[in-house]
Amino acid sequence: MVFKRLLGSLGVGGPSADTVLDPGAVAPGGVVAGQVHLQGGKADFTIEHITLELVARVEAECDEGEAEGMVAFHQHVAAGGFRLAEGEHRSVPFSFTLPWETPITELYGQGLGVVLGVRTELGVAGAKDKGDLDPLAVRPLPAQEAILEALGQLGFGFKSADLELGHIGGTGQQLPFYQEIELAPAPQYAHQIDEIEVTFLAGPAGLEVVLEADKRGGFLSEGHDALNRHTVGHHDVDHADWNAEVDRWIRGLLEHRASHGSYGHAGGALFAQGGHGRKDEYGHGGHHGDGHHSGPGMGTAVAAGAAGLAVGVVGGMVAAEVVDEVGDFFEGDEEEEDEGDEG
Repeated sequence: MVFKRLLGSLGVGGPSADTVLDPGAVAPGGVVAGQVHLQGGKADFTIEHITLELVARVEAECDEGEAEGMVAFHQHVAAGGFRLAEGEHRSVPFSFTLPWETPITELYGQGLGVVLGVRTELGVAGAKDKGDLDPLAVRPLPAQEAILEALGQLGFGFKSADLELGHIGGTGQQLPFYQEIELAPAPQYAHQIDEIEVTFLAGPAGLEVVLEADKRGGFLSEGHDALNRHTVGHHDVDHADWNAEVDRWIRGLLEHRASHGSYGHAGGALFAQGGHGRKDEYGHGGHHGDGHHSGPGMGTAVAAGAAGLAVGVVGGMVAAEVVDEVGDFFEGDEEEEDEGDEG
């Protein structure tokens, strides 16, 4: 028995954990739930803790250019301090609230290429064993979906979505990274900008929406970036003409010249603040409407799998490629864990 315990403490014949998330996507601020299925080892063990952590693949600027790494941004202790008998099967239910700023991974069921998941850590005999990364699907909040749908209806097309390490100055950002959704310009703006980037910083009351445009330079001027920020309440979703509202944001962004120095996401950035139901620095008020917009928007584009500039915010070849890439990442992650266990 002593020898069996020794083998277990070294990871041979020890207990194992398999985490199964409840099906379906979860919105930021929603509840992630599931079960951790434990399989007892070749001896009795004390399970010191079962910890679930949210992990995301994040890009960071460095001297060599860009680097990528996994960042844990939330932890939840599901259970601990109990005895797991030799060979025992036990399931431990769990639930926890998803941080409001959790990046979205899909839109209308179509993956955006963001690597995000739940990793389970099993604490046994003073050792910590990190298990596989289980992918977590995060759908947009209604306000996020309404804004992205409006961008799709205005003719903007999805290019990519990534997570950037750092903080957006002048915002209430809580996580150590933020999500950028990069869009190709709508035809009516293609002569002015190369692309637009959208960042959502959600909270219990609503969203901060940060827009950044990579602006084209003229014959005698260099291109430059412009930023603005808008606040939207969760309760505003059904009371706005989002096509008109978002179009106003874009026009205001292009009018806003970088005349106060450089802009950036690291601190000290200048923002044009505005949003639904309030005036911005241009003196424009929010647009209100009686109903939802109509027309071939983002949902239609995704369902049709359209390609080209006006595909809505997701769809076509780009989305298919990034979905494959995410699948490969999770499969590769599991293979690496298996190899580590064998070693």
